Amino acid sequence: MLPHPTPPLGHPGRRARTVRRTALTALSLAAACSLLVTPATAAPVGPEPLDAHCAGQARLHVPGAARQQADCLDELTTAGTVASGHTDPADYAGLTPKDLPTPSGVPGVQIDGYFPDTSTTNTNHGWHHDSQFVIRLPDHWNGGLVVAGTPGNREQYANDRAIADWVLARGYAYAATDKGNTGTAFYRDGRRPGDAIAEWNTRLTQLTRAARAVVTQRYQRPPARTLATGMSNGGYLVRWQLEHHPELYDGGVDWEGTLWRTDGPNLFTFLPSALRHYPAYAAGGPGAAEAEAALHRAGFPAGSEFLWPYHHQVYWDLTQRIYREELDPGYDGDTEAGTPYCASGTPACDADYAYPERPAAVHRAVDRIALTGRIGKPLITLQGTLDVLLPISQDSDVYARMVHQAGRGSLLRYYRIEDGTHTDSLADVFPGRVRPMVPCHRSAFTALERWLAGTGRPPADRTVARPAGADPATLLTSCPLD
Repeated sequence: MLPHPTPPLGHPGRRARTVRRTALTALSLAAACSLLVTPATAAPVGPEPLDAHCAGQARLHVPGAARQQADCLDELTTAGTVASGHTDPADYAGLTPKDLPTPSGVPGVQIDGYFPDTSTTNTNHGWHHDSQFVIRLPDHWNGGLVVAGTPGNREQYANDRAIADWVLARGYAYAATDKGNTGTAFYRDGRRPGDAIAEWNTRLTQLTRAARAVVTQRYQRPPARTLATGMSNGGYLVRWQLEHHPELYDGGVDWEGTLWRTDGPNLFTFLPSALRHYPAYAAGGPGAAEAEAALHRAGFPAGSEFLWPYHHQVYWDLTQRIYREELDPGYDGDTEAGTPYCASGTPACDADYAYPERPAAVHRAVDRIALTGRIGKPLITLQGTLDVLLPISQDSDVYARMVHQAGRGSLLRYYRIEDGTHTDSLADVFPGRVRPMVPCHRSAFTALERWLAGTGRPPADRTVARPAGADPATLLTSCPLD
């Protein structure tokens, strides 16, 4: 989740044509061309085939970008971009199972850059500039565009293994944003509570519009289909975009999106319970059974107990403190993001945070980023039943009801994935107890494709059972939804 430095784009010895563009260099190139080329001296040039390798690279311009660099690559997936310096493995570390296959054979153009912004948390490429993006344009295009925001507080390459590799291999153009702020101190961005999260939404909207324009430049026609997808905070963005900007998208796939509701549930209605009761549960003794029951009541499902130690160590405490600091910085006074692992009863301890009792201003801050369920385009939501960062009963179960209550149920399909959890790398740690979600996301994505094409409606909402006796290799590549 922390920002990580990335080497400069490109790699010594790697064959790549690079075009860097700023407003000044574009003007300089135009002036030079006016001096050197005249109708009398210009040689006739035929139109470049649209499927030629990196066709039109020099003319690509990302609207609104303060900086962009376009590179012609032999490989746009991580099969090539790791070696060429066009991704950062630290961005996606821990998000996918270690044996997830990597597709290859996708040449094309990659554009890296950033939009104007004042925050500097993203250190990728040594730029120290937020609102960084990546746009990938395969030579062999299927007519579609996939856009994504990142999970957690990660940088723009976070989806490269879980999402980008696969959609690029299917022929989609792909674009992703760092959401405008990164790292565990993301809450420092903005002037008032909620600003940093609100920026995530505007940055994905901004990138979608820009990427659609770039796709049109590259392929000489706009995308026939624009799809939004993402996991965790990226899934939240899918929901928000389809609620607020359905005109930009044809549909979306929401993978365990974070739920924000003004009246709850939200992170602040279940994470404090985990922090308050887990220590007694872990200690054993007379209070352990009562603490376990309290965790179950908070939404952490029975049968997920084996995942609690990891989440207490890695996620629950940090997540509660940094998001509470973003939306309710006054709770702990001058302290920044609380006191890690404070014991219940400690002054201003996040284990004792009571969201319903907080001032109206806090609820207004949450309301700025809250979801409504009023989606305007088809959405497929999926979440694992063993998710113990965002318990399914407090998240996607609720969001599905919200969509139906808003009268938009015909636009939604919802799949509860038995034994899936929030972080797919845990399938490597608990291979007999946790199934990876990534093949289920891909099944949902192809179901959305058929839905939009009119060639088949997705299966009805359901809990997708874990196949009896399936081995880890099968679970990594297969997830039938029906």
